[in-house]
Amino acid sequence: MNSFNVPEMSCGHCTAAIEKAIKAIDPTATVSCDLGTRTVAVESFLSDRAVSEAIRDAGYDVTAPAAT
Repeated sequence: MNSFNVPEMSCGHCTAAIEKAIKAIDPTATVSCDLGTRTVAVESFLSDRAVSEAIRDAGYDVTAPAAT
């Protein structure tokens, strides 16, 4: 599972939009958002780059994948 820092993620709407964007390109992905740490953990066949692009396409900045 890879984690991504999403500094602008601040509410349930944010988490829903991010999860929807990732699942749109990988319906089997497991997505877990943590508002406290503003990270998104993703288990998927997608590359880190593809996940980052999906999050950006949803309107959120993403920093480098978080250290896990």
